[in-house]
Amino acid sequence: QVQVVESGGGLVQAGGSLRLSCAASGTIFRLVAMGWYRQTPGKQRELVAIITSDGTTNYADSVKARFTISRDNANTSVHLQMDSLKPEDTAVYYCNVRTRTRWTGPYDYWGQGTQVTVSS
Repeated sequence: QVQVVESGGGLVQAGGSLRLSCAASGTIFRLVAMGWYRQTPGKQRELVAIITSDGTTNYADSVKARFTISRDNANTSVHLQMDSLKPEDTAVYYCNVRTRTRWTGPYDYWGQGTQVTVSS
């Protein structure tokens, strides 16, 4: 089992910055990817940014050039630096950890979510 804990959300004015962090613990056989998703009421959860086990990153078009995802060398923590925030970035942000074993998977583990609110 893998535990995922997020931190770093809050309230910020438009144009400001926030940094989200996510720590994974427990038994991780093989890491596939770590990423950030966000969700607003009435909408589906959407991908914000993802970093794979080999370091490849991918971003939603709406956050490219403003958000940066990074990971520590132990592959147990992932961070999301959010700059030039806009009111439309307001959402609950969830950390995802995707793993697999040699024979089965992938398995997805989610954090509890952290609220990001950007005021205009």
